[in-house]
Amino acid sequence: MSAQTTTPDRPAAQRGAVSLRSARLAYGDRVLWDGLDLDVRPGEFIAVLGPNGSGKTSLMRVLLGLQPLSGGSVEIAGVPAGRGSRAIGYIPQQRPVDTSTVLRGRDLVGLGLDGHRWGLGLRGRAERRRRVDEVLEAVGATAYADRPVGLLSGGEQQRLRVAQALVGDPAVLLCDEPLLSLDLAHQRVVSDLINTRRRASDTAVLFVTHEINPVLPLVDRVLYLVDGRFRIGSPAEVMTGETLSELYRTTVEVVRVRGQIHVVGAHGVCEDQPHHAEER
Repeated sequence: MSAQTTTPDRPAAQRGAVSLRSARLAYGDRVLWDGLDLDVRPGEFIAVLGPNGSGKTSLMRVLLGLQPLSGGSVEIAGVPAGRGSRAIGYIPQQRPVDTSTVLRGRDLVGLGLDGHRWGLGLRGRAERRRRVDEVLEAVGATAYADRPVGLLSGGEQQRLRVAQALVGDPAVLLCDEPLLSLDLAHQRVVSDLINTRRRASDTAVLFVTHEINPVLPLVDRVLYLVDGRFRIGSPAEVMTGETLSELYRTTVEVVRVRGQIHVVGAHGVCEDQPHHAEER
């Protein structure tokens, strides 16, 4: 398996925003991945690709400290991964919100600070509001910040989720299918917001997706997971017929048309068709 490697005795602080060493994740006899070594540098954009059930969302859970590894180690900003890490911002899949929901946009964003409050008293509340207002402005959501989330469009809701992920000023941004169910215009908006943040603040991005084309110009490297196997490298290195055929163990063709990548082959391989979120 190809993977970026580093000297084992390097200080943790120098290993990057995310560090996985000999990482293994298995559910009983089913191995999602094994021997995964990955360093993600500050400001680097990693696309995590693969078919349903390959372990993409499970990788997000490992990094969030919600799922222990079966073997190996994982660090976030030099510290072992754990629940409620201040170093992580998380953008989930876009899901519809009930229209009866009374939670306001700014309240949703403020939930991103709940794991590490600014303190008690008027000073803490004032600082909290300042930070929420600041990030709402940064993502262009000020106009509907006081409207109930359930009355907003899917694109507006997802913009607020980006703000929620950024309000704690994270070093690492984990994005789990954040473009799912969004139209092309809103896909571009959300992708641009994430890219603007990582360039301005040197934030590392791990971006789970079934479709690389909306973020292809932003991607530095790809982690491609298939049935316990994986490849890591630039899009030019990984997104080839030879590499994907080896991963899928069947003939896969990669066609590049006008700067886009189209993968055709076995059922479930094609990256330019919509997919549902994986169960794990």
